[in-house]
Amino acid sequence: MTKDFIHSIAVLGAVGAGLCCSPAFALELDGQLVCKTDAHAFIQPLLDDQYIDPNPMRVEANSVNAFRPKRGRDLTAFGFHVYAVLGYQRDDAIFRQGSGKAESDSIYGVVVSGPSESVRVRVQQAGSEATVKQVLPFVLTAIVCSAS
Repeated sequence: MTKDFIHSIAVLGAVGAGLCCSPAFALELDGQLVCKTDAHAFIQPLLDDQYIDPNPMRVEANSVNAFRPKRGRDLTAFGFHVYAVLGYQRDDAIFRQGSGKAESDSIYGVVVSGPSESVRVRVQQAGSEATVKQVLPFVLTAIVCSAS
């Protein structure tokens, strides 16, 4: 083997390792979704660290605000990609009021990409008290913590 050939193999190996093995970083929200906090404490750090857009993409009639993750800011929950972050806390300026009656004093969670049964299993395995609700069959599932 020539010196050039060995050098080429080394360069290709280094480039391949850089492309294949660069760690994909996503903020894991598992610890916050064990339902031991409130919506303000869940949402504020995500706003401060610019993981979510401060303007909700949607405000439901029951005042639940849906925030979109900012471009390039990946979030996961129990191993699933987060599509939206949800939250509402009564009398908190972070959240916009909906047109109807709020169902809870504080409610927060996420909508993830994944089938509800798979999400439910992971949430239970983690010991979370969150409620798992199907949003779109086989596509989107909500993981929700609430306190009355």
